[in-house]
Amino acid sequence: MTENLPSPFMEVERDEWKTLRERERINITEEELLEIRGINENLSINEVDEIYAPISKLLRMYYENYEKLITRRADFFRKEHEKIPYIIGIAGSVAVGKSTTARILRALISGWPSKPNVYIVTTDGFLFNNSELERRKLMERKGFPESYDLRKMIRFLYDLKSGIRNLKAPLYSHLLYDIIEDQFLEINEPDIVIFEGLNVLQTNTGAIRAREPELMVSDFFDFSIFVDAEEIHIKKWFLERFKVLRETRFKNPESYFRGYYKIPEEEAMRIASDIWDRINGKNLRENIENTKYHAHLILKKEEDHSVSKVMIRKI
Repeated sequence: MTENLPSPFMEVERDEWKTLRERERINITEEELLEIRGINENLSINEVDEIYAPISKLLRMYYENYEKLITRRADFFRKEHEKIPYIIGIAGSVAVGKSTTARILRALISGWPSKPNVYIVTTDGFLFNNSELERRKLMERKGFPESYDLRKMIRFLYDLKSGIRNLKAPLYSHLLYDIIEDQFLEINEPDIVIFEGLNVLQTNTGAIRAREPELMVSDFFDFSIFVDAEEIHIKKWFLERFKVLRETRFKNPESYFRGYYKIPEEEAMRIASDIWDRINGKNLRENIENTKYHAHLILKKEEDHSVSKVMIRKI
């Protein structure tokens, strides 16, 4: 572990990190990994074994201690033991691999000896729908903090941490580029919820009136992970993904982005680059990048998507 200047984080290089796995069980096959990994992500079983298995082991230690604390606290107050889900937040830029990280961790955590009930909830479902974004003139800032229904998101997390067993999370369609009205993810008696999104580590809600108590999304997290990479690499991944989607999903007549399939590739890629520079890159620089040190754990990825370094908060 390398430590230069004093820091609340330990930096662990890949070669040392991978030794921390020891006998942590990997319950993901090559076929399952094909379903888990995102578009254009060169993710191998070796990467799961060396990077994500130690994270799973670390999370199991945190979760087991969390369960003990819940039990001992209930005993202290002479109260009945409540089942309160453990919430893991995952943050990072568009195209950096947040969703893949969430799916890998769900698969690994589900394989723990206790077989916890694990759900993934994404913040996409808490975006204002397109008609509301248009009314607010925010379509060009979709994904920026102000484009989310923050009250609804915090209400959901509040209910989750209040021990409400059966909740519904709103769903989002990347095909339609909009909220799916009247469809929900039903969350029944969760043990662990992975809450994934761009701005989940944001430290100022901004949308709640000053006279109200201010709550942040991260207030409800028990553990948080930031997936990090240089912007030049993330933009490259974004453009590669756009190119693949243009030849696949965008061909669907129902796709919001069908127009990009119909125009010449060179023009479509020029537009995609402009979208990055005006929207996604701007959001990364202004709102996302500066939240990473609020995370408990930071994954530093290189150009080939491999993780070269892990930073873990000391306490």
